[in-house]
Amino acid sequence: MSLFREFRRDFALAGVALAVLCAVGFGVESPWPRDFLTSIFAVGLLAMSLNLLIGYTGLVSFGHAAFFAFGGYIFGLLLQWEGFTGLLGGASVPIAFVAAIVGTGLYAAVIGAICVRLTEIYFAFLTLAFQMFLYSVILSWVGLTGGDQGLMGGIPRPPFLGIDLADPHHRFAFCAVVFVVCVLIMRIVTESPFGYTLRMIRDNAQRAAFLGVNVARVKLICFVTAGSIAGVGGVILALFTSGAYPEWAFWAQSGEAIFMIMLGGLNVFLGPLLGAVALRVLNDVVQMYTSHTEIVIGFVILAVVLGLRRGLLDFARDWWIERQQAKLAAAGREERPS
Repeated sequence: MSLFREFRRDFALAGVALAVLCAVGFGVESPWPRDFLTSIFAVGLLAMSLNLLIGYTGLVSFGHAAFFAFGGYIFGLLLQWEGFTGLLGGASVPIAFVAAIVGTGLYAAVIGAICVRLTEIYFAFLTLAFQMFLYSVILSWVGLTGGDQGLMGGIPRPPFLGIDLADPHHRFAFCAVVFVVCVLIMRIVTESPFGYTLRMIRDNAQRAAFLGVNVARVKLICFVTAGSIAGVGGVILALFTSGAYPEWAFWAQSGEAIFMIMLGGLNVFLGPLLGAVALRVLNDVVQMYTSHTEIVIGFVILAVVLGLRRGLLDFARDWWIERQQAKLAAAGREERPS
């Protein structure tokens, strides 16, 4: 029953968050908040889905951005295919969206079936190898992907169900709904019995196997789930930029997602999202004053990681717990008879 109450609370919080996002998107005339938040939707899903592997399952992936790029390219290629849009008309956008999720999930299933049985270091570098393979395919298959220029010429956005994605307000609302739904799905996964099974595997995979858990299967399900949600992030960015680019599949994109997790915290559910916001704000501020953006951001991340020894939300959570424990201990000493 308590689990049901928690899920009901999460649904209510998701509704409030969506209302706030829509209020910002429709209430502010400047396009900057919409553009900034839409980019956060995309990279936030990338970082949070990666944390399903790192923070909850103990699988460090160096190639998670491959699914981010795969979803964006599938979505963009289908909508740029005239036969697809001509045949389906207004239904082409939702069908391309579903096809991007399913296609990315199948791609993640193939890679995950190979990788999840490996130990930590081999898992990490094999995922990186698969990502760089995809990056090479994107660059070399110029006739399909556009090579190093990416998908040029824009992505068609035919209206569907009264939603016109060519309108910036409609597009923002659509991306906000997709983002909130994906975050809610991840929340349900992490707080479900399956999520606690992931934590058990992270803490002691041998004990989990001894208790009857099929460790490889659970890891594969988590890998496919994380890859599919990362693909949704790629679809949002493809809608936002009206294209898809090979940089999305480069190792630096996965590295940036890991930086977001380290900056925001991997032990709190919304930590990676806070890291995504902090990294984007930091990047925008630093670019205003210097061209050495990477160096300055690197020093800031090192300061946070070495100074706090954990992410920002991890530090805040631990501080709050210690404060409450200190209050309880003080109250106990006062009530204890002399």
